[in-house]
Amino acid sequence: MRCYVFGHPFSSRWLLLHCHARRLLYTALEPGRAEADFGRYDVKRVVHTIYILFSRSEIPTAKEDQEITDLADLSTPLPEWFTEEDLAVYTSLYEKSGFVYPLQMPYRSLHKRQPIEDPKFEVPVFVVMGEKDYVIKFPGVEAVLKNGTMEKFAPDLKITYIPEGSHFVQEQFPDKVNELLLGFLKDHPVA
Repeated sequence: MRCYVFGHPFSSRWLLLHCHARRLLYTALEPGRAEADFGRYDVKRVVHTIYILFSRSEIPTAKEDQEITDLADLSTPLPEWFTEEDLAVYTSLYEKSGFVYPLQMPYRSLHKRQPIEDPKFEVPVFVVMGEKDYVIKFPGVEAVLKNGTMEKFAPDLKITYIPEGSHFVQEQFPDKVNELLLGFLKDHPVA
């Protein structure tokens, strides 16, 4: 049996970190800190802030006397591709579920997982990233993605960068991402 697995960078980073923990710097979240930060505001403001900050190309970094939600100016409009309707839907979903699970998995679960011995992907791997994704600026990430290191572990790896894409490239350019994914599926049919 064969299947295709699609994931947002959270899952990709988890595998990257899991396979190459010694090559990458990873800052774990302090348990309870994000929940306390997010708990200061209503869910709509938190989601609004996340989409403002994580759609930029800079790494959002709070000073010692700040939290991440302090970094966004609420007068900053949402990205043009993220509508008020999108914000309302996400707000409604997070009002029901909260933020605990998204913060737990995978951010705080990395230390609980066993390293993968001799990691190698024996299947085709396709990564679509925004060229302006702030994640690329974390120490070591760009080098691992662009210098051929990953091909040692994923010989059939293809990485495609969407030039204006941010961290939320799949939401920002859904038609382009779908076109790329469909092309990948066409080139790699299930036998």
